[in-house]
Parts: sequence; C-alpha cells; structure tokens
Amino acid sequence: MNDLTVVIPAYNEEQALERFLPELLEFCRTNGCKLIIVNDGSRDGTKELLSRFTDPDFFVAIHHKVNRGYGGAIKTGIHATTTPYVITIDADGQHRLEDVAALYAVMRKNDAELVIGNRKKYKESLYRRTGKALIRCIAGLLMPISIHDLNSGMKIYHTDLARQYMQMCPDDMAFSNIISLIFINKRHLVLEHPITVVARTTGRSTIGIKTAFDTILELFHIAMMFDPMRILFPPALFFMLFSAVWGIPILLRGEGVSVGTLFLFVTGLICFFLGLLAEQLALIRTTMLSQAPCKEPPRDS
Repeated sequence: MNDLTVVIPAYNEEQALERFLPELLEFCRTNGCKLIIVNDGSRDGTKELLSRFTDPDFFVAIHHKVNRGYGGAIKTGIHATTTPYVITIDADGQHRLEDVAALYAVMRKNDAELVIGNRKKYKESLYRRTGKALIRCIAGLLMPISIHDLNSGMKIYHTDLARQYMQMCPDDMAFSNIISLIFINKRHLVLEHPITVVARTTGRSTIGIKTAFDTILELFHIAMMFDPMRILFPPALFFMLFSAVWGIPILLRGEGVSVGTLFLFVTGLICFFLGLLAEQLALIRTTMLSQAPCKEPPRDS
C-alpha cells in the first residue's frame, strides 16, 4: 500500500491518540503507506504528543494555529498528500486498521473513485439514527443516491478527484456528506464496504443538532449547484396546476380570469424561469470550478 496516504483530522484527541498512534504508526510502517495527522488547533497536548512521534520518512504532522473545522482539517491533509490514493479516518480510535486494508483492496479491485466505510452494523443512539435518516431522506429527495452511510468518517478517494471536489465542500462536519454527494452527482463509481466501529473510550462526539442543520443547508446548496430544476420545477408545476384548478371554474362561469389565478400562474412561471437561469449559472460555476487549479489551504506548520 505504498500508494496510499492515511489522513487523520484531530481536535483535542490527545488521550485517544496516545493509545491509538503507536498501533497506527506500526501499521503504516509495515504496509508502506504514509500518514498525515492534522492537528486542528487543539487546546490540549496533541501538538506535543505528535512531535514525539513525527518521522519524516512516512509520518507528517500539520498544525493549525486555530480550529478550522473537520472539513478544513481534511482539506489540509488531502492537499498535502502525494500518493494516488488517500483514506480518511477519525482520530478517536473507533476505526479498525484492518478496515483500511479492506477498503484499499475494494478500491483497487473495482477501480472505484470513492469507497465509503459502511457502519450499518454499528449501534448508534436513536437520536443519531434519526438525524442520519432525516439527512439521507432529504438528500434522496434532492438527488438520486444509492449509498447508505454518507457521513462515514472512513473513506478512500482518488487523491486528484478529492483535491478537485473539496473546493466545493464546507469546512465543518458537513464535509463528509457533501463530498460523497459530489462524487455521486459527478457519476463516479462510489462503493460501500462494511466496516467495524468500536465504541469511543475517551472524549465525546462534537456532532449535534447544529451539525444536522448545517448539513441540510449544504445539501440544498449542492442540489442548487448541480440540479437546481430538481428543487424549483416542483413548486413551478404546483403553482401552475393550482392556478388552472382555481381559475378554470371561474372562467367557465364567464367571470374572466381572477387575480388569484394570475398570481398563481405568474408565481409558477417565475419559479420555472428561475430554475432555467439557475441551471445556466450552475453550469458556469461547476465548469469554472472543475477547470480552476486547486488552491492550497493555508498551513501554519
């Protein structure tokens, strides 16, 4: 696996890394893969801990002076990657290193562009399951998807594609969902493979209600970028049909076209033409993003 880099975003995960890092370093050394850990402005002793293990041959630690968010840390790690493939895993030690090799094998065997670790067997709280189901339902309404675990933290990418598409992704926790949807929308081969997730032993998850709202908002942004008519055509059709249902009986009674009918019909036309305009703007924007060189995110060290 000498063509693979493991990227780990870390924020205040000193205790978890202290237990997890020696095993991870041995895994990378044995399998010939590189390791990049992005310390995202941690306030604990993460920076000092990483400095004790840094090995220029295969392990690099990058430190942000301030917290830039989960997605921002991953962007820094992906941009620093020099291998054809990059896999992201969490710093809390919940991911098994055996699954890194398994996802890599699936990637190479199927020549996929993205392979997502499916945590379907992992027992989550009702609160988390409900939130994930809601996000997936909304994503399914906005664009066709066949992936179950969009926001899994363990994903392996073609580095060049990840570097290109990450410019469209937010810097917060919504990064995981959005980059998966971009790969799907761009018609790349995206696969899932079951992984095992162990229970967190230290710290606590930073995912909450705000993360869910941010993700839903970003879903609409991505849908408007790639397929705006999918959002704007249904209301356009609704208003036009409603204007017909409302206005035809009045017209048949010989009372002419009512103000309400005109209002509903014009509203439908506005939605329709806004959709057409948004389609053109989205095409221009995505074309410009795909052709623009990837800008390196600022690195503090």
